[in-house]
Amino acid sequence: MHPVTAEVTERIVERSRETRADYLARMEAVRSAGTGRAKLSCANWAHAFAAESDGTKATMRDPTAPNVAIVSAYNDMLSAHQPLERFPAIIKAAAREVGAAAQFAGGVPAMCDGVTQGRPGMELSLFSRDVIAMATAVALTHDAFDAALMLGICDKIVPGLTMGALSFGHLPVIFVPGGPMTSGVSNHEKARVRALYAQGQATREELLDSEMASYHGPGTCTFYGTANSNQMMMEMTGLHLPGSAFVHPNTPLRDALVAAAPKRAIEIRDGTNAYTPMGRVVDEKSLVNALAGLLATGGSTNHTLHLIAMGRAAGVQLTWEDFDDLSRVTPLIARVYPNGSEDVNAFQAAGGMAYVIRQLLDAGLAHDDVMTVAGPGLRRFQTEPFLDGGKLVWREGTAKSLNDDILRPVDNPFHAEGGLRLLNGPLGRAVMKTSAVKADHMVIEAPAVVFDDQDALHAAFHRGELNKDFIAVVRFQGPKANGMPELHNLTPSLSVLLDKGFKVALVTDGRMSGASGKVPAAIHLTPEAADGGPLAYIRDGDVIRVDALKGTLEIKVDRNQLMARERAMAPASAAGYGRELFGWMRRAAGPADAGACSLFEAA
Repeated sequence: MHPVTAEVTERIVERSRETRADYLARMEAVRSAGTGRAKLSCANWAHAFAAESDGTKATMRDPTAPNVAIVSAYNDMLSAHQPLERFPAIIKAAAREVGAAAQFAGGVPAMCDGVTQGRPGMELSLFSRDVIAMATAVALTHDAFDAALMLGICDKIVPGLTMGALSFGHLPVIFVPGGPMTSGVSNHEKARVRALYAQGQATREELLDSEMASYHGPGTCTFYGTANSNQMMMEMTGLHLPGSAFVHPNTPLRDALVAAAPKRAIEIRDGTNAYTPMGRVVDEKSLVNALAGLLATGGSTNHTLHLIAMGRAAGVQLTWEDFDDLSRVTPLIARVYPNGSEDVNAFQAAGGMAYVIRQLLDAGLAHDDVMTVAGPGLRRFQTEPFLDGGKLVWREGTAKSLNDDILRPVDNPFHAEGGLRLLNGPLGRAVMKTSAVKADHMVIEAPAVVFDDQDALHAAFHRGELNKDFIAVVRFQGPKANGMPELHNLTPSLSVLLDKGFKVALVTDGRMSGASGKVPAAIHLTPEAADGGPLAYIRDGDVIRVDALKGTLEIKVDRNQLMARERAMAPASAAGYGRELFGWMRRAAGPADAGACSLFEAA
């Protein structure tokens, strides 16, 4: 192992010793109580399969026949989740082939940040993760299952499914992805039209034509945002069948992978020699693996929240310092839009996750000695699935990148460090995605222009007031203030100013996006303004320095003088669009560096 990877892993183990032991003890207590349905009365059990076909009823009467839960985020509005409509039928048929049953245990909500960007619904986005976790627990709480399959793809959905399923960590759990859509208009062209529209040089019809040519069919959006970072992480944590992340939907190979998932879940259920409970798959080492993958591929900044929350659900305590220390030794070996010009389909063609995993393992930057749903060892995930005469098989993935503009070996990376940096200073703690930021934008010092919401920044941009060097401070965007919406809609305007040659950066207690790009942005700043953090005391003209090279976030105002100012107060919580239902979550939310989660007591 690389010495830093080994040291970070060991300190996570030590830091988590009590919480991890408590989690494993709770999971073992549930397992020791025996299969849930064995404890159900006949009336209870009859309720559980009253609507099934006669054949399935006959199977479920047999106390030894396995029963697999399906928890799905299907809806037909989201391109990534629309393919999941077909999966339950495939899963049920595959389960019948091996003398088992599979039941649709429950659905979870799935909202799209791409639809709600800049809209009131975005204020529900982060907490939808916690709702999904609770909905997953409700689906599994009938306690009638030997294993579970999680069907979900995008931003908050996979973290929420993970957190909820970990509360049933005595069960084997396999995540069943849907795959990316085919490639549409180039990402460069899409970004060009967006920039023109932001400047009033393209019509709404031209913008819509461009966006429709990009987002044009079933499957995950093809840029490397949170959704595709999720799929990468499920491979790195060993919760997918190997190589299943980036296979297109509605293809024979995808259908074969879907059918293989329930069969494998049955093979690793309790009572077999291959028993592989989810609570053992997700541990300190597998989470370090997920983090290594995130850094090596320049993945989504949202996972500085989600990975921490997912770890807490398994009793594992991650910190931003772990991210930062591993980022300094994990080279950036992938460039996928917005960190490069090509999309995830090109990434897959160049070698994909099998190549990334081989590189990280060979360099000692990831742990091989982990449990996975495919069997012991992460090396199993340097293979790729194929159909051989209609039969699903796995072969070794390429040991050499097939496109050096997209994937490179660790000894010839795009950058010596990973794509994330922790920033510390008088304003608090923040994270910055550096993988797409040019070298001459890594340090920005300029006067602050303060906004209490993103609409105010847009208005100032369109009035022509921002044609200058400045640091945009957008505050009251943290979890307690308004649910921590993504501020990705700011990217086109700030990018235009950056392209004009101005020194521009963003400092915010909100999120940006899995598609965070070239604008240097200190995000997830904690303590947030609504909690009385220093952000609430900044005024226009205060000079701020964002230094990603040193990892510092400074304000050129004496700390005592700053905090002696009158504190700006958060605007009243907005109502409508369901936001009033989430007040308790905003009040209960922990800080960003603890996952911004409403489900766990403060550490």
